[in-house]
Amino acid sequence: MTTHRNPFKPQTLFLVLFALVPLICMVIADSTVEPLVSHAFSSAEVHIIYTEKPNDEDIEAFHIQILSAVLGSEEAAKKAMLYSYKSAACAFSAKLTPEQVAQISKLPGVRQVVPSRMYLLNSGSDGPQ
Repeated sequence: MTTHRNPFKPQTLFLVLFALVPLICMVIADSTVEPLVSHAFSSAEVHIIYTEKPNDEDIEAFHIQILSAVLGSEEAAKKAMLYSYKSAACAFSAKLTPEQVAQISKLPGVRQVVPSRMYLLNSGSDGPQ
């Protein structure tokens, strides 16, 4: 009768499997749709889109209509819109790729598209040096 010896000790097999579990989880996570979507929009930046003020339409609905013309659907436009400005200016903010900026700039009713920037005010001598 021939006996086969297992070259792996149970502890070694456990350690190998324990080390592979995180790697397998990362591979599974990378194959989901979300990373693909975020990669597609990795070059997207927040822009402010200044528009004409609509006469007979709700301002936010008008903004969604403009954005949906570039993104393909009203649902996608609602998800992409960050804010709709209605008081001081007629504008909205959204995260757009350079290609989407070029497209939306050509649409009727769009006056200007500018990147959103944050400026820090100099607080004078009271602030950190």
